[in-house]
Amino acid sequence: MSEDATADGDATAPDGEWEAVFWDIGGVILALDSVQAAHADFIADVLERYEVDATVEEAIDIWRSTVGDYFRERDGTEFRSARDGYHRGVEAIVGEEIPRADWQPRFDEIVRTSIEPIPGAVETIERLAERDLHVGVISDVDDAEGREMLERFGVRERFDSITTSEEVGRTKPDPAMFETALETAGVDPERSLMIGDRYDHDVKGAADMGMHGVAFGADDGPAVSYRIETPTDVLEIVDGDESRPSRTRAQSGEDTRDE
Repeated sequence: MSEDATADGDATAPDGEWEAVFWDIGGVILALDSVQAAHADFIADVLERYEVDATVEEAIDIWRSTVGDYFRERDGTEFRSARDGYHRGVEAIVGEEIPRADWQPRFDEIVRTSIEPIPGAVETIERLAERDLHVGVISDVDDAEGREMLERFGVRERFDSITTSEEVGRTKPDPAMFETALETAGVDPERSLMIGDRYDHDVKGAADMGMHGVAFGADDGPAVSYRIETPTDVLEIVDGDESRPSRTRAQSGEDTRDE
């Protein structure tokens, strides 16, 4: 295994064969900076369309504060639709009620043409789909929005299952998210990998269910079975390179953040 993908001493499938690889979407397949850029373009469009007397920067602050408050109001891991939060954000910027049909088509158009995948993610998904593995998604997205993103990147049909928070009614790290995905896939959690960019939600949430957490930009911690620097490193994990180090570099004290 290359130095970009590291594993702890216990991070192996029971007999060396993995049954499933699950992916988060945001920050793992979807480049979040492209989403932020799309939202900024949409907000600029709202200011022009409704003749709002504010700068784009001021409107972005209103948007982020309003949408953030909307999600913070939820009860624990309760699912809340991002589209409802965006609707609140639009009305907060404009300062009056705006029918959803007035803004959502333009929002969808800008997002669809602006979002980009994480480099290497699409290639890795396609190559995993060619193997005898269950390839799935476990993501805190609105169901239609998540599927549209995967369709935009040309990998929707590469996934054997897509588990979303809207479908389950809860968000990660609620066990119901991982239980639903595992039951749908019909796989053993100990033979399953979960790739995520958030330690508590993705990596530890999966590990608590007996899965192996793969940290991609996530904080380090005892639940991390593998740490990768690029999505393509997942292929090396699945291939089971026997030369991998016995501990993650982060666990051994080596700083990997700037590599």
